[in-house]
Amino acid sequence: MADAFTYVFPAIRGVQAGREYYVSMCPLQLLRRFFIFDDEELVPELRAQRTLNKVRVPEIARYIVENPDSYTFSAITVSVDGEVKFDPVDSDGPTNFRMGSLTVSMHAKFIVNDGQHRRAAIVQALDAAPELGEETIAVVFFIDRGLERCQQMFADLNRHAVKPSASLGILYDHRSAAANLARHLSLTSSVFKGLIETERSSLSARSRSLFTLSAVHFATTEFLSEKELEDFQAASQMCLEFWELVGEQIPEWTYVRESKMTSGDVRRDFIHSHAIVLQALGRAGRTLYQLPAPERAKRIKRLRTVDWSRQNATTWEGRAMVGGAMAKSGQNITLTCNEIKRVLGLKLTPEESSAEAAWAASRTTKHRAGRKIT
Repeated sequence: MADAFTYVFPAIRGVQAGREYYVSMCPLQLLRRFFIFDDEELVPELRAQRTLNKVRVPEIARYIVENPDSYTFSAITVSVDGEVKFDPVDSDGPTNFRMGSLTVSMHAKFIVNDGQHRRAAIVQALDAAPELGEETIAVVFFIDRGLERCQQMFADLNRHAVKPSASLGILYDHRSAAANLARHLSLTSSVFKGLIETERSSLSARSRSLFTLSAVHFATTEFLSEKELEDFQAASQMCLEFWELVGEQIPEWTYVRESKMTSGDVRRDFIHSHAIVLQALGRAGRTLYQLPAPERAKRIKRLRTVDWSRQNATTWEGRAMVGGAMAKSGQNITLTCNEIKRVLGLKLTPEESSAEAAWAASRTTKHRAGRKIT
């Protein structure tokens, strides 16, 4: 190699699409020095990857620092723009030619094709926990063949990437107190047991499930504060009690359990098993549980008077539904919660009052516009 100064990585050589690539283990502390991004000032056509989303980086860095004994990262993929030479350990054996040393010119550039957020987060985490610097991450090296090839690699690496559903992520998350509690409810609550979809976050018309695990999880985070979630035993007891009281006021949930109605029919005709309503119930429940036990047991019975039918557009259109379809925005959760609070006789927060006033004003404007057209 012409360069007097080089980097040497222990590596394994492989072949994809007729081209060699190499895999090595890189100490985390070297990520700060070696691997760079394209200039974010360049227009997308002249870059080889997306710009760095700086909002994500502190969250990933915190994950590393808070879980030093269990954090997990997949490999970073980089393109090497410069001279590269691979020297096998021994070319005589059947497999030894795949293992050796990858020598890279110090003038070469290492451009991240996949893993730029992981790299940035690791660098940030090392500022808080420098002792992690000796730990390693897998790095896949491809030989750079120009901007077009790097852009195609980025497209190919992300073409088939599919984020797991929220429900599956919650099912497999054992660090989150809310996820642990949601799974516990799905197995022990008389309301949810046997009716929870744990893999998908949406239900088909033929699904036998009535709720999704993600919906129960988000409803739980609305019902309990982070501090309350830290005490698993107390939190699970509160949740089991609350949802048992709610379930007693919604007969259709019982009908599904007793096979008097199908889950599909209930979800088609009523809104109360959908995620937005569960979240709204959880949020209203947090306020309800500020009352003495006898009073909240009395007030929650008022839920029996609610017309949860999708046909009840007068109540739910603009709140839980938009154009007859279930809505998903935070504003819709708030407006649905407001209606539930009204039924339960609970006071709205200033933010909820503002949302209610804005919604009422918009309805008045639409009504007047409709009259003018008529």
